Amino acid sequence: MRQQIKILVVEDDNDINLLLCNIIRNSGYIPQSAFSGTEAMIYLEKQKWDMVLLDLMLPGMTGEKILAKISEQSPVPVMIISAKVEQQTKIDALRTGADDYITKPFDIEEVSARIDSLLRRYRLTSQPSNTKEFRHKDICVDTDSKTVSVNGTELIFTAREYAILVVLISSPKKVFTKANLFESVWNEDFHGDDNTINVHMSNIRSKLSNANPNEEYIETIWGMGYRLKT
Repeated sequence: MRQQIKILVVEDDNDINLLLCNIIRNSGYIPQSAFSGTEAMIYLEKQKWDMVLLDLMLPGMTGEKILAKISEQSPVPVMIISAKVEQQTKIDALRTGADDYITKPFDIEEVSARIDSLLRRYRLTSQPSNTKEFRHKDICVDTDSKTVSVNGTELIFTAREYAILVVLISSPKKVFTKANLFESVWNEDFHGDDNTINVHMSNIRSKLSNANPNEEYIETIWGMGYRLKT
């Protein structure tokens, strides 16, 4: 068993829930089923999770509301698995804090690979490094506690957002292309999906700006990518 990694599966369809739990179990992780939004919130409040697989259309409380609550309270990675295929729904979920979005029907091997990839990236950003702390202007990223603060006020970042910020702040003078960021954070080949990076970067900028509206932290280098603004 891989370090007793626990994954909450929030899906009201019994067959799909069972299938997802089997995928998780076959990968060496521990699944826990929840069949409604209300039941999911009970589990989320009761203990910490290493990942949440979340359907959007749920009885009791919608997946969108659960995602919003998770994003406000915890950096746990969230993978949406939903029959909703509309582009705007995906964008809204990513903006709210989802780290990945898979549409139904899904491929079993792809789900398994994406779970592994997201957990691997989350564990890497959770591990202490030789540099315990990164600072830029009034931003402080503590790699021991995996926290981000601006002028002493702690911000809530998703696992992906945190990973992107760590990449940027660890090399503050470097310009990172979207492909650089995607391959560093998602640990997958970049196939030109600009929207994924754009949404996560917009979330990071928004959270930093809300913490300090008088400061600009990340600049876009047109035609190239992003870097921290000096």
